[in-house]
Amino acid sequence: MLVTLNEILKIAEERKIAIGSFNAPNLESLEAVLSAAEELQLPVIIQFAQCHEPWIALDLIGPVMVEAAKKASVPVCVHLDHGETLEYLQKALDLGFTGIMYDGSTLPYEENAANSKKAVEMARKTGASVEAELGSMGRRESGAGDGTGAEDETKIYTDPKLAAQFVRETGIDALACSFGTTHGIYLTEPRLDFDVVRGVRKETGDIPVVMHGGSGVSREDYRKSIEAGVRKINYFTYMDKSGGNAAAEYLEGLKEGEPVFFSSISMAARAAMKENVKAAMKMFALMD
Repeated sequence: MLVTLNEILKIAEERKIAIGSFNAPNLESLEAVLSAAEELQLPVIIQFAQCHEPWIALDLIGPVMVEAAKKASVPVCVHLDHGETLEYLQKALDLGFTGIMYDGSTLPYEENAANSKKAVEMARKTGASVEAELGSMGRRESGAGDGTGAEDETKIYTDPKLAAQFVRETGIDALACSFGTTHGIYLTEPRLDFDVVRGVRKETGDIPVVMHGGSGVSREDYRKSIEAGVRKINYFTYMDKSGGNAAAEYLEGLKEGEPVFFSSISMAARAAMKENVKAAMKMFALMD
């Protein structure tokens, strides 16, 4: 069933768990996520990031995501991840998305706050919820890095008191915080500052905190993050990697001269992504 980001985060708060938020920029990942959620009977967020536009147009995959969410047997929020312009956010809202994220984290505070407030005003017209980001995780959503393993000095950890001001000024429903995670593949083991999460929850009056760069975090750190107040965890890179690995294994297992069918590669990738997503969902729901 299609629900808003607010509604799904309320479930997370009541259960003191985090809801997995998985990018679905193709049919294989969309089916993998929804199948995993229905099998576990857990609420889920499916999302599309603006940087995935070169892979498939939002205009094409967006309506499919919304219809799939409506038919699901569990609560599903269809969310825009890392919307960089208000025009792109409006496109998602027009398609029926029930959650949008405005990412102004690289902008000056005043501009980030002003645009986030406009995003809230836009979303209220359709009943959708809004996530925004304060602080910076360094690497952008694409996960591009230099591969050196060096600490990213462009990270800016979220200031809890500034977060409280930001929430008051904008009226957002959820806040993506920078507390040590990074988009993409981890080059070094992340060092997370859970006091940032606790501080943001305390100073803002318990706004749901969102963890970006959730792939690759240890089981122990997931649990500590959730205990500190994280209620939404974005997860895609390692899910996507599992599908790629499965495709590679399938190709390596073919006998010489055996025909290669894309549909078989696709099915192998989908099955692997489903299992990876199930494992992540269980951790976020504190089921294991």
